[in-house]
Amino acid sequence: MQAFLFYLTYPLIYLIALLPFRALYAFSDFLYYILKLTGYRQKVVLENLRNSFPEKSEKEIQKIAEDFFRYLCDIILETFKTMTMSEKEARERCYFHNPEWLNEMHKEKKSIIIVMGHYGNWEWAGPGFTLNSLYQLIVIYRPLSNKYFENMMVKMRTKFGTKITPVAQTLRDMVANRKEVTATAFVADQTAFPETAYWTTFLNQDTAVFTGTEKLAVKFNYPVVYMNVKRVKRGYYETFPELLFPNPAITQPDEISETFTKRLEKEIMLDPATWLWSHRRWKHKRIKKQL
Repeated sequence: MQAFLFYLTYPLIYLIALLPFRALYAFSDFLYYILKLTGYRQKVVLENLRNSFPEKSEKEIQKIAEDFFRYLCDIILETFKTMTMSEKEARERCYFHNPEWLNEMHKEKKSIIIVMGHYGNWEWAGPGFTLNSLYQLIVIYRPLSNKYFENMMVKMRTKFGTKITPVAQTLRDMVANRKEVTATAFVADQTAFPETAYWTTFLNQDTAVFTGTEKLAVKFNYPVVYMNVKRVKRGYYETFPELLFPNPAITQPDEISETFTKRLEKEIMLDPATWLWSHRRWKHKRIKKQL
């Protein structure tokens, strides 16, 4: 069944990837109206927005939701477009601002940990970083259950030299790569298990934060770099690295998790439509301790 589904849809995906950008975004506009008619995750998105921005009017919430669904259609098709993008297009479409301090850390053979959220085009940020940085980028990801689509995504994500590691193999691979100079990237705003999470307030809500990234940063003492991916106009993004913690080993418990969460929140407040509101980010509730 997995193979049937893949071979049924792959020709359409590849045809979409072949479209020139102007036609790609025209198709994205059409896809937006399809999503609107089907009501795809509208309840989830509106609930997330209302809880995150209680100060906004319903009209403002509806406008953000509309902008988000348009953005969601764009990013889905932009991800497919990676299959046929040239190196020149990858550099131009997600321009990476490479500061001198990042190059200096590479010269000093300091591996780093990158933290980022589902904000902007996180998929294009990988090629943008790989093609414009001295670092070998390794992205931690969750494999798809369909092995055929999984193989397709692996080829897309590694096309320009980025390496990827399944989340279950993170520690093993980081130990194995310890003698290399690497940048290990975590999209760190995913839902965390409440039993092991750090709890904080994020977007006006009680939120479980994944702590694995912080624990690895402290264990290896790799500098923590926040990667901010801004959409400057349709189809174009810019990536700005920010050094959060040059020496994680001396940080306080949960300091890295809290700082990253608040830094991402600040960016979402500036352009809320480009964060992944369809994600069930707040499906877990804090477990109250028994007295």
